[in-house]
Amino acid sequence: MIESRSFRSSLDEAGVATFTLDRPKRINSLTFEVYRELRDAFAALRDDHPDVRAVVLRGAGERGFCSGGDQDEIIAELFSRDTQGLLEFTRLTGSLIHAIRSCRPPVVAAVHGVCCGAGAVIAAACDLRVASDDARFAFLFSRVGLSGADMGAAYLLPRLIGLGRASELLLTGDWVDAERAERIGLVNRVVPRAELEDAAGELAASLARGPAFANAMTKRMLEYEARCDLTTAIEAEAQAQALCMQHPDFQEAHDAWKAKRPPKFR
Repeated sequence: MIESRSFRSSLDEAGVATFTLDRPKRINSLTFEVYRELRDAFAALRDDHPDVRAVVLRGAGERGFCSGGDQDEIIAELFSRDTQGLLEFTRLTGSLIHAIRSCRPPVVAAVHGVCCGAGAVIAAACDLRVASDDARFAFLFSRVGLSGADMGAAYLLPRLIGLGRASELLLTGDWVDAERAERIGLVNRVVPRAELEDAAGELAASLARGPAFANAMTKRMLEYEARCDLTTAIEAEAQAQALCMQHPDFQEAHDAWKAKRPPKFR
């Protein structure tokens, strides 16, 4: 599996990789190293590691998923940087989001406790989000004198919860509890804290059992069609579906249906 000093990773027999942010004493806050290694881990899943069919991204410890950039190891250091140095950092953070969005397997975020700042954007970048009932979300950038549009937040949030609610969260930096997060579409489902790991793992396992080629195509089309008009989108889907129809998984699904057995996708 992918090696890292900044987070733990594992791969089970079903093809579900688990990436664990592992700085629990700091509520899994992000450092320059974490950004780089997490970005590289997701980037590697774009073309390599075909044995990985789904990913669960989680945070270690009881306090939360991720509290954003570390105040000592990142924020304090940024004050000494010039414009070019700051731009290098902001591009680094954005490259992590791009890697999550463009990696081949679907990514499930398992969110508990505190999920704020960059941590909230990372969760939003995942394909699906399962939250525990104690989860709390906030896009805090405006509260510290920064634009709410950070790391792709202004791109991701309107697509998840609509422009009005995205504007509210990015302009105010207000906290959102798990119940409201589910109601407005920020998370896909909420479960009791004790059930979070199993719920996220079961969802990822169901995706891993599915057709990996078709799932990757679905991810790619969702991203591509956000920038298309309807005519272009329909033509793109026609071409994408024609490719899927030539993949062995399509034939396997039909053969399995005829034989009344579960399909065995590649």
